[in-house]
Amino acid sequence: MRCRPHFLFLIALLLGPVLTGCAPRAIMPYTAEVDDPEYRRGKELQRLGRNPEALASFLKVIETRNGAAAESHLDAGIIYQEHIRDPIAAIYHYRKFRELRPNAKQSDLVLQRIDAATREFARTLPAQPLDNQADRTDMMDAIDKLQRENLQLKEQLMAARAATLDSIRQPLAPLASDPAGAGAGTLDFGASGTDGPPSRTPAGPAPIGVVPIQLPPTAPAATPAPFVSAPAPTPPPAPATAGTRRHVVAKGDTLYSLAQRYYSNRSRWRDIYAANRETMRSETDLRIGMELKIPQ
Repeated sequence: MRCRPHFLFLIALLLGPVLTGCAPRAIMPYTAEVDDPEYRRGKELQRLGRNPEALASFLKVIETRNGAAAESHLDAGIIYQEHIRDPIAAIYHYRKFRELRPNAKQSDLVLQRIDAATREFARTLPAQPLDNQADRTDMMDAIDKLQRENLQLKEQLMAARAATLDSIRQPLAPLASDPAGAGAGTLDFGASGTDGPPSRTPAGPAPIGVVPIQLPPTAPAATPAPFVSAPAPTPPPAPATAGTRRHVVAKGDTLYSLAQRYYSNRSRWRDIYAANRETMRSETDLRIGMELKIPQ
């Protein structure tokens, strides 16, 4: 009998871990999700238009069931997409629904909602994709405008280069000939480029490697007439080809609309502009009543 306390202590020591392991735990609810009181409350709040409160109920059902609440995921995704405007959260809940119910009849509709939410999120990005024909048309108009401006810049650059060449040629013109008939000649520095006294050669076409210069006259000569530069030749107007049509400009006409009307191709506005350069100062120089040539 004296050993009984020790025996009881030994039994308590052995049964201690078993007793401590029997603490109450969260039990997974056995009721169906649609019968869950919190889910029913969320559906009623959703029907009344109290969407934030309904969303809280659906999220609570999802948390209670450790995420295994397909219907709550679907309803939460709809609220996020249509009322809270959070497409990322909506996509998450839609995907959870498809994971839990891959063969559900709503699966295809949920897939469409995922695509719509993805497009909605894409519109918030800095580089938005072109979703309709109107945006594409605006983009084509912008491209055409840039092409026109590029063409104008090229023409201005060519005109500037031509003017620069004319200004360089004009001072060199007196050196090409000797009006007084005296002192004309060239200095030949030699093909090898060595230093030495230059030699005088008769006037005439300068061979390769010979630099023509103007020498001082050896005898008094008559004063040459002042040099007058000839005006730059103006380009002749483009000849009208056989079968050229005529069009009288009306209100609202543009080179693009005329190209579309006569050629069914807006990019051929340059053909019309080139055929009427003698009357048009620019591609926008259209006046009501002006007669244009429309080449075939």
